[in-house]
Amino acid sequence: MTGRRPLDGIRVVDFSWFGAGPIAGRTLADFGAEVIRVESEARIDSLRIGQPMPPGMTDSYNLSGYFNNFNAGKLSFLLNMNAERAQEVAYRIVERCDVFLTNHTPRVLAKWDMGYEKMREINPQIVAAYQPMQGVEGPHRDFLGFGAVLTPISGLSYLSGNPERLPFGVGTNYPDYALNPGHTVVAIVAALRHRERTGQGQMVELAQIESVASTLGPALLDYSVNGRVQTRNGNRSSWMAPHGVYRCLDEARSHPPEPGQNAEARERWIALAVGGDAEWSALRGVAGAASFVDDDRFDTILGRREHEAALDAELTEWTASRSASELESMLQAARVPAALVRDAEDMLDHDAHLAERGYYAYLDHPETGRSAYDGPVVRLSETPGELDTPAPLLGEHTFRVATEILGYSEDEVGELVALGVLT
Repeated sequence: MTGRRPLDGIRVVDFSWFGAGPIAGRTLADFGAEVIRVESEARIDSLRIGQPMPPGMTDSYNLSGYFNNFNAGKLSFLLNMNAERAQEVAYRIVERCDVFLTNHTPRVLAKWDMGYEKMREINPQIVAAYQPMQGVEGPHRDFLGFGAVLTPISGLSYLSGNPERLPFGVGTNYPDYALNPGHTVVAIVAALRHRERTGQGQMVELAQIESVASTLGPALLDYSVNGRVQTRNGNRSSWMAPHGVYRCLDEARSHPPEPGQNAEARERWIALAVGGDAEWSALRGVAGAASFVDDDRFDTILGRREHEAALDAELTEWTASRSASELESMLQAARVPAALVRDAEDMLDHDAHLAERGYYAYLDHPETGRSAYDGPVVRLSETPGELDTPAPLLGEHTFRVATEILGYSEDEVGELVALGVLT
């Protein structure tokens, strides 16, 4: 550490679960915020029981690599919102925090009476960030779903996949991991800046559908200007060719295979994205005597686009007998945009670039042992982020938060436990 982190002194109460909310909270924690993750044993965050887990270990809520990565650096506070005095405790937390974060539906928040007007009444300086899937208001305000539902309703899935197949989506809950938490963090920091200047808190509303729809600009413009509805186009580009992934030689795995996997078969692919004539000429220079090098159909970008299927076939014939990592090195040296299609083993064990930059943080967790965590998402030269503690055990900090932050006596904590409010 070269200095204070930018969010030192900021306290966040994280009433979110699953992905978009916790990841936003994790980013705030990385940059210095004290983040209190409010959880409940009555309705456990399902990511706590999600794979991956250490082999042979499944009998704990603290083992999920999925959950732990999203919640490192936080405090875990167990509060049963269905208990009679839970609201009193929740309001007491809000009084003592700078930021309130949630991705629950407006229906749930109405049940808890934790809408913005109430939050502002409790703490006029609160920055209250809401991440409902379709917004706080509107006919679909209580729409239920996760990233796998959000990508279809936002229009993203219709554009993802091969044209001859059904909409595939992006293969993961992409909006939960990148767009929505990123937009939320930026908005929260902007609201904190506003509060610093004016003394006024405010509501941050991130309708997740709108956050994702903002990425569809070209398709929306194409429809509004040309009346054309874009559809799935596989790996093809409207202005680059070749543009895709191409099969290379298989490689042996560095680690024992999973049950049912072929120990020797580790699929390898190379990705190419060739734009102008200079890049195409450089690719041909590397390829030497490959069949596509002297095929005059491919001399121009228009020709390559017109005969793209044939080009892809000839490229695959060339790459299939070569090492993807060696091709990456040769093509990059020739200034051709190309990359090995990396898997998890590559990222953690073989990526010299990420290793030298120290991207992954390795922390000791009391139940999972030493594990890799994603590092801070950006680097600040004067106030860098830092991942210093692993994800909390379920309820690990309930007593500490209740006494040190909320100011309850030990007897009062015992009473709240007896009532089922705290666990």
